[in-house]
Amino acid sequence: MAEERQINGPLSASPTTAATDSFSVDPTASPNVTDSSYIHEAKSEENKDSSRRSERRRDFGLVPIPKSLRYNSEKPAHFGLLMNIVFGLASTFVVANLYYCQPLLIQFSISFDVSYDEVSRIPTLVQAGYATGLLLITPLGDLVRRRPLLLLTIILAIAVTIGLSITRSLAVFEALCYLVGAFSVAPQILIPLAADLAPPDRRASSISIVLSGLLFGVLIARVIAGVIAQFVTWRVVYYLAIGAQVAVLIALWAVLPDYPPKNKGITYIGILLSMAKLAVTEPQLIQACLISLASSACFTNFWVTLTFLLGGPPYHYSTLVIGLFGLVGMFGVMMSPLVGRTIDKLIPWYATLFATGCLLVMQGVYTAAAGLNISAVIIVCLGIDVGRQMQQVSLTTAVYGISELMRARLNAVLILSLFIGQVMGTAVGTKVFIEHGWRASAALSLGWTGWQMIILLLRGPHCQRYTWFGYQGGTEWRKDVVMEGARQAAEEEGRKDTEQGDAEKGDEGPRSSNLSDEKRVTPETV
Repeated sequence: MAEERQINGPLSASPTTAATDSFSVDPTASPNVTDSSYIHEAKSEENKDSSRRSERRRDFGLVPIPKSLRYNSEKPAHFGLLMNIVFGLASTFVVANLYYCQPLLIQFSISFDVSYDEVSRIPTLVQAGYATGLLLITPLGDLVRRRPLLLLTIILAIAVTIGLSITRSLAVFEALCYLVGAFSVAPQILIPLAADLAPPDRRASSISIVLSGLLFGVLIARVIAGVIAQFVTWRVVYYLAIGAQVAVLIALWAVLPDYPPKNKGITYIGILLSMAKLAVTEPQLIQACLISLASSACFTNFWVTLTFLLGGPPYHYSTLVIGLFGLVGMFGVMMSPLVGRTIDKLIPWYATLFATGCLLVMQGVYTAAAGLNISAVIIVCLGIDVGRQMQQVSLTTAVYGISELMRARLNAVLILSLFIGQVMGTAVGTKVFIEHGWRASAALSLGWTGWQMIILLLRGPHCQRYTWFGYQGGTEWRKDVVMEGARQAAEEEGRKDTEQGDAEKGDEGPRSSNLSDEKRVTPETV
């Protein structure tokens, strides 16, 4: 046993004495050792200093940031409905950049005096640019401040759109199409940001609002471009796109809070390498990507081949009537808030299970009756839109729960899988429809949906992070019940730790019983 020291009278302390004497401290000693209130004040001052260091007053060193949006660790910006709606509208008008060109290909051919084959490359270039932006730009959300990143991408998209509206060269136009796709990734930065800012009990509904804005942009871009091009030059479409993006830029400047970088000490190359690692080491992310890939392929296959189905026997609908079926997608957008609130109350796995089950039923109906009765087609349109929306929001919510610090990278990997699914659905689904008919194409989507269900059921709702297969932690489906159970378990663990610590102190009691109570170290004196 180490020699016990008998201490007579209070110690006159210096920092050195306090540090080396493991038994007692003088209450009158320097406040940096014994005065807990002083310590708290010092920490508070340190936090304030850190907040001041993190505060930026100007964007890009030029444009003032509204005072209420500057970073303040003691009073963070409130994420309310207004900010959520602005995020959704920003997603609408930025993602529309990717789809304006699709109804304008004939006008491009006439304007640039080239063949249809040459202008058919334009949509592919836009999507290729978008894939590049997803891979190289959106992961920066985990590395740099997101306010300037978002504003910069929109400024660059505006500049490129100006070029699209004035160029007379097809080669330049195609190059700018690639760039506008690469810079139109703001929605994929806003979605993880909304997840970061929203309280846990509103996370899914916040994500669903931004996602619904994105889907709305896909719908209205084609409609707006097609209608305008019927009456005036196609360049007016891009003039309006410039105005819409300027409005988005101003709105985000006025409501988007500034936050310091989420990860320090990591490089851009490190961010990209970590994405590759996430794609092969995170079971929940891989499960979500496999489901999202197949679901996106089904969704794209359905909408692309629907044109062929409705235009041929037995329906023979006109292009106008076929176009109106696209407006059915508005139902999914309108249902988005309800879908989000529902998912907020559920463990995401169960929301995905319900959504995938609905999609399976809808694909079964489509396979059986799409070519026989138009009512079946309308019902499937509605069901697929709502089911797809619910599935995507629940998968996104689950993936964001893996790590708060890596949400931008997790989102990039998830959206890349969705993008691959779109390509697969367009290429394979169209080929099957042309060669074997609508029922074979529908059966293909039915098989892909069955694959989604199998992948989901292989890994249960409460598995530990690195569990690949199986079921753990019960089958409770209500999020509040699970959270309450986790809270109680944490409290019980804390109580056991406290009791264990008290027991250990009791065991040491006889060895140091000759020390007076006031000379023993307690949490208050350290």
